[in-house]
Amino acid sequence: MLDLRPNCECCDKDLPNGAPDALICTFECTFCADCARTRLGGVCPNCGGDLVKRPTRPERMLAKYPPSTERVRKDHAPCRQVA
Repeated sequence: MLDLRPNCECCDKDLPNGAPDALICTFECTFCADCARTRLGGVCPNCGGDLVKRPTRPERMLAKYPPSTERVRKDHAPCRQVA
């Protein structure tokens, strides 16, 4: 099942379920659209894969399959420039 991570791995922006600017790669690395566009060039810095719009988990499934609460941050060179 898709791990809906709660934040951008680069700038730590909150990205709750349904966030229109949440992007993922095939390994579920999660970034906001702004970081993906301006810092990462649309490419995941972990695997080199495409970053695409993250799907929304249907409301009726959230109780049984809640989004992750574990925040992930990684020290990618382009992300160190975040103010």
